[in-house]
Formats: sequence, structure tokens, C-alpha cells
Amino acid sequence: MRSGPRIQAVTFDVGGTLIEPWPSVGHLYAEVAARFGVGAEPERLNRQFAAAWRAKRGFDYSRAAWLDLVQRSFAGISEPLPEGYFAAVYERFAEPAAWRVFADVLPTLEALNQRGIRLAVISNWDERLEPLLEWQGLRGHFEVVVVSCRAGFTKPSPEIFRLAVERLALAPEAVLHIGDSRAEDMHGARAAGLHARLIHRDELPIAGEQLRSLGELVELLD
Repeated sequence: MRSGPRIQAVTFDVGGTLIEPWPSVGHLYAEVAARFGVGAEPERLNRQFAAAWRAKRGFDYSRAAWLDLVQRSFAGISEPLPEGYFAAVYERFAEPAAWRVFADVLPTLEALNQRGIRLAVISNWDERLEPLLEWQGLRGHFEVVVVSCRAGFTKPSPEIFRLAVERLALAPEAVLHIGDSRAEDMHGARAAGLHARLIHRDELPIAGEQLRSLGELVELLD
């Protein structure tokens, strides 16, 4: 990457890259379930959510898609879900307290801003994302925010990456994308002509592909 065109902008995935559910999806599901008189073990919900997430196909981030995912997460625990539960848990995940910003995020965004690197978001999400970014103090760092629910495309479609690049008015090769999904972030970005790196904070890095901290991104671009 150092021998190619200079990177002028960095685009970021959000979930798993900038923020994560806190303390976990299963804990939040169980917390809301308790309001409806349903006892549920957070770790079991985490396991069933993870299995449902891996098995999803054609997920469009609509309320109907999320409802199906939540129902599958509660298989064998509460079937059907209590009336009103889904609406309550959907709103719970819109709250800032349901998410934690990774410790390396703000220092990295500030360092990149200071270096004149333009920043953008490319995220598979719904209408809850932009208010959440505002509440978390992140939105002001990004010149462009492209969300799948408005873009009409979901990663790994190259089109959602091309839309972000078009809004930045840059050539794809001048943009680096950072995300946590090999299929959605790395393959999608590269198919659109962008550079790409994965962020996996709890794994040994793969040279040329993977970062263990966003702080490494500043060193990479310097």
C-alpha cells in the first residue's frame, strides 16, 4: 500500500469495528425479557444469536429481518415472544448505553483528522445508526455516512462502497476501508477497488490483512 497512491480517506464499518453491544447481545435480550416476566440465560441467548447471525441469508436490516433473528435467538426459551417484547428490545438497542465505543476509536479518529485524512462510515445498519453515532460522540468525525437502509445496498455489494467513494469525490484506490468481516468488509471493499484491512482485536494479526488495534492504522498511514 505504501508504494501505491497515497491514502486520502479511511472508511469504517461500525458494529465490531467502532462499537460493540454492551455488555453483550444476550445480556440486553435477557434484561428486556425480564421486564416481560421471561427468565433467560444471557450466555444461551448469546450462543443462539451467534448461530442465527451466522445462518442469516439475505438479511436486509429491516424490522422484519431483526424480528426473525430475535425469534430464532429465543428458540426453546420463549416461543412465541411476549407481545411488545420485540418493540422494546428494538428500542433498547437504539440507546447509547446499549453500546460501548472501543478504547482505540476516538484517539485514532482524532489522529487521522489531525493528519488531514478524510473519514467516512460504510455500515450495514438501519435507521437507528446515525442518532447512535451522534450520541456516542462519533458522528462529527465523519464527513460521509453511508448506511445500507438508505443506500439500498448491503455489504459486500461493491455498490455501497462505490457510493461512499462517489460522495467523497475520490478514486477508489485513494480510500482504505476498515472492518471486522472478511466477506462483507475486505472482499466487498476490494471488489470496488478500495484498499482494505480487517480489525480483530483478539486475534494474532495476519500480515497485510489484519490489525489488532486501530492505533496501528495511524502508523500504517504515516
